[in-house]
Amino acid sequence: QALLVESGGGSVPAGGSLRLSCVASGSTSDSLCVSWFRQAPGKQREGIAAIYDGGRVTRYADSVKGRFNISQDKDAKAVYLQMNSLQPEDTATYTCAAEPCMSQIQALTVIPGGKYTYWGQGTQVTVST
Repeated sequence: QALLVESGGGSVPAGGSLRLSCVASGSTSDSLCVSWFRQAPGKQREGIAAIYDGGRVTRYADSVKGRFNISQDKDAKAVYLQMNSLQPEDTATYTCAAEPCMSQIQALTVIPGGKYTYWGQGTQVTVST
């Protein structure tokens, strides 16, 4: 059983930056697909970034492409989401999720499918005008 813990959320003005962290602990596979999701009040959850194998596979939603960057430290079992040029519409609860991925082929199925076994509790990001 894996435990995912997010950190790094907070309140920033528009144009600001934040770096979110997602650290896995417990019994986890050494090879994980990890994604960041966000959900704003009254809106559906949105997958915004994903990574596999240190960056061999990365995916971004159009809404964050060019502003957000996902990275992974496999030794630390951590995935980071660097968020730049934040806008009020980025305000949401950000949650990381992980699924064991044994191959790139599997990652290319898992990531678009959005089905993850392990989920964190979320961290709030608020961007003010």
